Amino acid sequence: MLECLQRRYPNTTLPGMIIEQPPKVELGDFAIPIFPFSKPLRSAPLKIAEAIRGDVGAIEGIAEMQVAPPGYLNVSLDRAWMAATLAADTKPPAEIPHGKILVEHSSINPNKAAHIGHLRNAILGDTFIRLLRSAGTEVDVQNYIDNTGVQVADVVVGFTHIEKRSRAEIEALTKQPRFDYYCWDLYAQVSKWYEADKRNLQVRLQTLHAIEDASTETAAIADLISVAVLRRHLETMDRLDIEYDFLPRESEILHLHFWDAAFIKLKESGVLTFESEGKNKGCWVMRRAGTGKANSTTGDTEDTEEDKITEEDQKVIVRSNGTVGYVGKDIAYHMWKFGLLGRDFGYRKFYRYPNNHDCWISTANGENDHPHFGDVAEIYNVIDARQSEAQNTVLEALRGLGHDEAANHYTHFSYEMVALTPRCAAELGYNLSEEDKTRPYIEVSGRKGFGVKADDLLDRLIASAKKEVDSRHPQLSDSEREEIATQIAIGALRYFMLKFTKQSVIAFDFKEALSFEGETGPYAQYAVVRATSIFRKAGLDPETFCAPGTGSISAADSANYLTGDAGNEFWELWLASSKTSYVIDKCVATTEPAYLAKHVFQLAQLFNTFYHRHPILSEPEEKRKRFLLATVAVVRRELIRCLAVMGITVPPVM
Repeated sequence: MLECLQRRYPNTTLPGMIIEQPPKVELGDFAIPIFPFSKPLRSAPLKIAEAIRGDVGAIEGIAEMQVAPPGYLNVSLDRAWMAATLAADTKPPAEIPHGKILVEHSSINPNKAAHIGHLRNAILGDTFIRLLRSAGTEVDVQNYIDNTGVQVADVVVGFTHIEKRSRAEIEALTKQPRFDYYCWDLYAQVSKWYEADKRNLQVRLQTLHAIEDASTETAAIADLISVAVLRRHLETMDRLDIEYDFLPRESEILHLHFWDAAFIKLKESGVLTFESEGKNKGCWVMRRAGTGKANSTTGDTEDTEEDKITEEDQKVIVRSNGTVGYVGKDIAYHMWKFGLLGRDFGYRKFYRYPNNHDCWISTANGENDHPHFGDVAEIYNVIDARQSEAQNTVLEALRGLGHDEAANHYTHFSYEMVALTPRCAAELGYNLSEEDKTRPYIEVSGRKGFGVKADDLLDRLIASAKKEVDSRHPQLSDSEREEIATQIAIGALRYFMLKFTKQSVIAFDFKEALSFEGETGPYAQYAVVRATSIFRKAGLDPETFCAPGTGSISAADSANYLTGDAGNEFWELWLASSKTSYVIDKCVATTEPAYLAKHVFQLAQLFNTFYHRHPILSEPEEKRKRFLLATVAVVRRELIRCLAVMGITVPPVM
C-alpha cells in the first residue's frame, strides 16, 4: 500500500505505515490510519484512502477494503483463505538480515552469587536472542566478564586482608558447593570494613592496580576467585536454559593490549585529551555528548580558551594513576566487536552445556581451532538504564573515531531494576520497618547483602510449585512431579520478568508469579495443557491434525463456521493466532519482548473462553467437531511457539 503512494508521489518523503486493530472484527481485521500522510501529500485523509483502495486492486487473502471516516482504510481478510493458510502453517519466506548480530547480556560481576536483578537482564537478553533466531537471524551470544574491576578487587581484599587467607586456602574454598554464596557474604563484610575506616579504601586502590598486572600474586588470586564464581553463574543460568557462546574478559582486553591499540587511535583522533590542571589533572578525559570535540592529541598540547572542556563536561577515561576506567576498556571492546581494532582474543573452551554446546572464554594463548567471534554487523547490549551515560560515551567515542556506521548499528537495550514487594521480602526473612511495609517495593543491594540470590529464588519457586503439583497429581512419581514443578517455576519466573515493559520497575512477588490465573506463565502453560488434553482424550495427534493432506478440515468448511455473528467469535481466535510472526517482528523492531508476553496472554484468554463455551469432544456434528479441533490445534501450536521464544516449556499436566 505504501508502494502505491510512492508511485503516485515519487518525489515525496512519506512516513511509515502504521497498522492498528479495530475495536470489533466487524469493522475489519486491521486498520491503517491515513492521517500521517495528509500533510506531506497535501490532501484529505479520506481522499488518500480512496486513492490507495483504487490503486491496490485485488490481493490474495484480502476480502475487502473500506474507507472509513475520519481517515482510515479498514482491511478485512479472506477468512477461509487465512484459516487454510494458518492451519497448513505456511509462511512467506522471510527476509533475513545480512551479517551476524551480537547480543551481549548478563555481564554479572564475577565476585558473588547472581541475584534477581541479573535474572531480568539474562531473561530479557535470552528472549531477544530467541526472537532474532526465530526470524532466521544469525546471533552470537556474549557475556562480558569484568574480572579486573572494583567488585572483584573488593572480594580479593576480603580474602587477603580481612580473612587473611593464602592463595592455597582460597583455592580450596573455590571447590566448595556454591562458593558464590560465600563471596556474597564476604562482599558485604568488605563494604562494612570500608565504612568503619575510610583509610581502608586505600587497600582497594592498591588491590585494583595489582589485579591489572598479570604477573602479581593478587592477579592470580583474582583470577582464581572470578573463574570459580563465573562457573557458578553459568550453572545458575543453565537452570533457566540460558546459554552463551563466548565470555570475553576484561583481563584479556588489558593483557592483549586491546586498550593500548584503542588508546592510540583515541588520542590521534582527538577523542581523548590530557588534563594538566583542575580536579582531573593527570587524567585522559573525553568530552561528554553534545559538548564538542577535543583537538588536543598529546599530553603537552595546550587548549585555546574556547577549546577547554569544563570539568562538568568531562568523562575520565584514564585515571591520573594510569589505571583505565571501565568505559575505556569498553570502548576498546566495542571496537573489537565491530572488527575495527585490528586485534583478537585467544580462545579456549570453558563450559560445556548438557546439549554439548561449548561456551568459549577469552585467554592470552588459546586454541588454534575455534569459532569466529566479533566483526559483527549489529550489536545489542542488554544493560540496565543506570549505565546509559557509559553506553552513550562508547557511542560518542565510535563517532569521534569516524565510525558512524558502526554507531548507527549499536543499540543499548536498556531496562529498569528489579525490586521486591514488601510481602516477598518478609517471606525471604528480611526484617522490615513499619515504613518499609507500606512501600510499593523494597530495593535490593548486593553491597549490603540485601537481596535475593538467583538460585534461592529458583529453589523457592520450584518448591512452591511442587506443593501444588503434589496435591494435584499424587499418582506421578516424585521425579516426574519435580520436573513438572521445575517447568512451572521457570515458566512463571520468565513470564513475570517479560510481561512488564523494559522501562518499568519490577516488584517481584512469589504469589503473583506462580498464580494459575491472570497474566502469568502458569496460566499460559495451562491453556496448552488443556488443548493437549482434548486431543489425548480424542485419540488424535495435535501436531499432525491440520497437516496438508490429512483432510481434517477444508477451506469451504472453515468458511461456513467463520461467517456471521457466531463465526466472529471463532474468527477472533484464528485472527489472534495468525499474529505470531507480526508480534515477533514488532518485538525485534522495538526491542520490547513484553509485546510477546501480552500476545500470549490474550491468546490464552481467548482460548479459555472458547474452551468453556464449546464442548468439543461431545459435539455431535462431525464437520463442526473437526473445525473446533482444528481451532484448538492451531491455537495450541501458536502458544507453544510463542512460549518457546520466551524460553518457556509446557509440562504434560498441571
